[in-house]
Amino acid sequence: MKNRVEEFRNLNKEKQEDLANIVGVSRQTIISIERGKYNPSIMLAFKIAKHYGKLIEEIFIYEENM
Repeated sequence: MKNRVEEFRNLNKEKQEDLANIVGVSRQTIISIERGKYNPSIMLAFKIAKHYGKLIEEIFIYEENM
């Protein structure tokens, strides 16, 4: 799954640590999400989307492997 977390975080001039504190996870979790090494839980995805005022689908892009 691809995501646009880093893009939205940079648009808001936030550090990874800032976003982590806002959504209640570690900075390392945000790093892993941005690098595509970790898919967040649905609750965490909702928190991130809500923080940016977006739909989950606008931030997290599901790509089916064929």
